[in-house]
Amino acid sequence: MINETLTKFTIEKKEGSLVVITGEIPYEELAKHRDSVVSALGKGIQIDGFRKGHIPENVLIQKVGEMAILNEMAERTLREYYPHILTKHELDVVGYPQISITKIAKDNPLGFTITVAIIPEMTLPDYMSIAKDINTNKESKEVTDEDVTNQINEILRQKVAYERLQEKAKNNEGHVHDENCKHDEEPIEDVKDLPLPELTDEYVKTFGKEGQFTSVEDFKTKIREHLTIEKARDVDSRHRAKITDSIVEKTELELPKVMVDAEINQMLAQMTEDLTQAQLKIEDYLGHIKKTKEDLMKEWTPSAEKRAKLQLVLNEIAKKESIVPDPSLVDHEVSNLLEQYKDGDEKRIRVYVTSILANEAVLKKLEATV
Repeated sequence: MINETLTKFTIEKKEGSLVVITGEIPYEELAKHRDSVVSALGKGIQIDGFRKGHIPENVLIQKVGEMAILNEMAERTLREYYPHILTKHELDVVGYPQISITKIAKDNPLGFTITVAIIPEMTLPDYMSIAKDINTNKESKEVTDEDVTNQINEILRQKVAYERLQEKAKNNEGHVHDENCKHDEEPIEDVKDLPLPELTDEYVKTFGKEGQFTSVEDFKTKIREHLTIEKARDVDSRHRAKITDSIVEKTELELPKVMVDAEINQMLAQMTEDLTQAQLKIEDYLGHIKKTKEDLMKEWTPSAEKRAKLQLVLNEIAKKESIVPDPSLVDHEVSNLLEQYKDGDEKRIRVYVTSILANEAVLKKLEATV
């Protein structure tokens, strides 16, 4: 019955990489869910004179109404049909569908409309050539003696500035401030102008935790090690961005608005979580920066568009290059996340993990192109 019904649906493409699916589903398909709907609704309702979960259907209908039962039957039927619709009509969708019921009545077909975004058609540039050109000019990760010296001087300046502030605070203890006394006003020193102390074995021992640095040479060695890790990370990050920015810039596609909205909502959720961890409310933060949530979302739109476009490009490259994450690695990462988020939706977590691992595999392939 499902396959026969699917062929009668209308698929109409709209602007913004949207499709509108319209059709009718025979009432017999809804009727298959009636018993389970009645049972589920009955378990959640208490009626005097009846045990919970053992309410006769006619009594339940008097309590909740026939339309409540029909709506739940329709929802379950559409959930069942939706993946079959996508498969039958070869629709590669993104985001969640907007479903509207246009006609519903007992013993009559269910009329519906589904609006959903689809993966847009795109024209990729020669991404391998782009990556190859950029890879030939990768920035050096070498940490020079000058880099080490500059880092040490910056550390010394910050330490001297901190010690000066501590000394001033101590000298000002007990000093009564007079608004009319100009002597209270002291110019703020520029950290760059502060004289630097001599770097000695004894002086470096005052840095970090006790025993962290034993001599000037030990201090320099550890600074170089830290800079090596930091510079390698920064160089790799900038290099990866050069490759992806160049490919995205040269890709032609019509970006679905739903993807941009999803990226903005994710950015908003992340900011809200960060503020919550800092024991701040988003309303107070917005008041402080004198902006509304809508102002922020508008400012974030270009970045959200770029992120959404990048994800589509990476997906398309993965498809063209037949890049699929190792299933055992996916299982392992999904298991780890489910340990952290006990109430997490395994299907969504699996989609997320698969996407992240596929992205990483694509990026590594691009970076390895020579």
